[in-house]
Amino acid sequence: MSTYVITGGTGKTGKTLAMKLLESGNKVRVVCRNSDRAEGLKQKGAEVFTGDNLNENFLNGAFAGADAAYVVLPIDMQAEEYTENQVAHATAIKNAIENQGIKFVVTLSSVGAHLDKGTGVILGLHKMEKLFNEIPNINVKHLRATYFMENTLTQTPSIKNNGIMTGPEKGDQKFALVAAKDISQAAYTNLQTLDFKGKSVEYVLGERDLSYNEIAEIYGKAIGIPNLKYKQVSEDDFLSRMAQMGVSKSAAEKFYEFTQRINQGDVPSYYTRNKENTTPTSIEEFTSVFKNAFDTQ
Repeated sequence: MSTYVITGGTGKTGKTLAMKLLESGNKVRVVCRNSDRAEGLKQKGAEVFTGDNLNENFLNGAFAGADAAYVVLPIDMQAEEYTENQVAHATAIKNAIENQGIKFVVTLSSVGAHLDKGTGVILGLHKMEKLFNEIPNINVKHLRATYFMENTLTQTPSIKNNGIMTGPEKGDQKFALVAAKDISQAAYTNLQTLDFKGKSVEYVLGERDLSYNEIAEIYGKAIGIPNLKYKQVSEDDFLSRMAQMGVSKSAAEKFYEFTQRINQGDVPSYYTRNKENTTPTSIEEFTSVFKNAFDTQ
């Protein structure tokens, strides 16, 4: 039996991972900001740590005596400086891991994290990878995942209200999408075996690349709107909508910057798709999740 720490333990990937580890008979510590969201995991036997992720004493307590960890940086859409906020959290977690002598760590990183500029929201993950790679005598696996299928669930209000999907990405530009549960499975496989050595990277790319035009067609058929279309919006329109949602100027601009990487068409050059990094969940399978979100919107 091993003891695992999961930061972001109630999030898209962390919660599923925590459940898998618990079901395999392991001890799991869930680090989160809202203990109510961890109640189900607590009932299954997880130990819940709720506190300030920048507090050294809190993090040292959460990581003390653990065998391995899964690290997900918090996403603060209200942060005045988005990247600096992520780096602060990465630094605090890195220090706790080093202080407590954790020997195995899996991080949730991103496609594009190898670049040191011009990547928007990904830049903080680049800096996280560098920080963790500086820890001596530790084995780190960075999961460079692609765009979450779950991110498309934010399209349901636009479809309900305007009958269309929108975003800053070009409609015909293909990019990889992955289901969160497939990332959880990749993390679980690594943490169960603990057979990775040194500092390494693993890409998690989903079942195939798709464009938003193709996604709209697939979703449209699933929700009974066979002619559903996608429309690209301008930078000003996108930033205005983000501001209306309470997103900070920094976060909105960082997100827009990465979408331009997608629009330039160079994201697929960051990786080579193969059977090892291609995951099973297709967008067609995910339509059941999208349809449920749409029906309950």
